[in-house]
Amino acid sequence: MTILIASDHAGFELKGILRTYLEGEGHEVRDLGVDSETSVDYPDFAHRLAAGIGSGEGGLGILICGTGIGMSMTANRHPGVRAALCHDAYTAEMARRHNDANVLCMGGRVLGAGVAEQVADVFLGTAFEGGRHQRRVCKIEIEAKGDGR
Repeated sequence: MTILIASDHAGFELKGILRTYLEGEGHEVRDLGVDSETSVDYPDFAHRLAAGIGSGEGGLGILICGTGIGMSMTANRHPGVRAALCHDAYTAEMARRHNDANVLCMGGRVLGAGVAEQVADVFLGTAFEGGRHQRRVCKIEIEAKGDGR
């Protein structure tokens, strides 16, 4: 499975650390940018990664900005993307196990490299539990049905 990864300028350094770490762990990682710490608009890279998840270009994604908030808000605008802002191993585990999250969002100005590596390991290594959670995940997608949903 290919893991897509992208960041803005604030997440550039952590993105590089995570890419190197994940490749060292045997993962195939496709970097969708940025290539420097020059200021950019985070939505451009969140949209690029979310579109890649939606098209099947990657199975899971990782987005990093200063806090992870903007990236998660943007990525979640895409159908089929369930981006989760995670700050520790527990939130990463629950995002995958109960919410079938397919994009991990983190803050480059919030997490140190060691914690970010742990969060990524847990996120990538945890399977969706299914069962009662599947019904709830199905309710995440909003379709215009005229019934208030």
